[in-house]
Amino acid sequence: MIFLKKVNIGNSNIVASNIGLGLMRSPEHSDQEVADLLDTAYEAGIDFFDNADVYTNGEAEKRFGAALKKSSLTRDNIVIQTKVGIVSDGNENIRYDFSKQHILEAVNGSLQRMGLDYVDILLLHRPDPLLEPEEIAEAFKTLQNEGKVRRFGVSNFNPMQVQLVQQALDTKLIANQLQLSLMHTGMINFGMHTNMTDPASLNHDGSILEFSRLKNMTIQAWSPYQYGFFDGTFIDNAKFPTLNEVLHKMARKYDTNKNAVAAAWILRIPGSMQVIAGTMNAKRLKQIAEADKVKLTAQEWYDLYFAAGNDLP
Repeated sequence: MIFLKKVNIGNSNIVASNIGLGLMRSPEHSDQEVADLLDTAYEAGIDFFDNADVYTNGEAEKRFGAALKKSSLTRDNIVIQTKVGIVSDGNENIRYDFSKQHILEAVNGSLQRMGLDYVDILLLHRPDPLLEPEEIAEAFKTLQNEGKVRRFGVSNFNPMQVQLVQQALDTKLIANQLQLSLMHTGMINFGMHTNMTDPASLNHDGSILEFSRLKNMTIQAWSPYQYGFFDGTFIDNAKFPTLNEVLHKMARKYDTNKNAVAAAWILRIPGSMQVIAGTMNAKRLKQIAEADKVKLTAQEWYDLYFAAGNDLP
């Protein structure tokens, strides 16, 4: 087994690889195929697995649970995370729901589908304007007391939303899963374009990058290879020749590949960073897991940032 760099998730004692495997696309594959991928991930040093109850209406959790039984992995050696809060019947009826009843029912459903007694981390999937922090606190306390969830976090929350929930809790939120990649750098652009009036100066995220460092929350980067909102990947994409040229140059220098360099660019950002790779391709997953071979200098990090179409004021 290769040993990737480990990170403490937030201020917790949960330690996991700095690269995790996201399982949203797992229903497209058989139980055995996913089991083989889990084994490949673990052999590559990845021991963190991310899911959500809304992924294919629970099918991703079912597939993971079935695959886990077929794999060689043992529960004590891995970290499992899932997310709840998006309610959808697959049609037009969709909402966010952070009521105590829904959180408890959703977690019980997730555990049943995955065949687990507990998950290590539970994230609230997207911010619900109707949330009541005290209800969330009651749900979290119940889940911890019952041994069903070890620690909690959020996904796609801005700083004020995090603080609104946090003030009611007696446990610290440890992670925020956010879209971040070389082609999705809004939270970085804003900080460098402070006091400017150009588009990059718009604060879409509430200074979430700096806030996460201040609060010791791990940023889990989802869609680390996507441009736009699920428009496709930028690796080897003819739309991004300059970026791919620089990625190739750095891959050659570090004797690795473009996927590893793109992941290393995220991991080079100070604070607690984790890359959630959503690939179901074993070869690509092993490439991504080479990220720790890449030790980007500050200039190399900026060179990639510029190659992605960004600038400095």
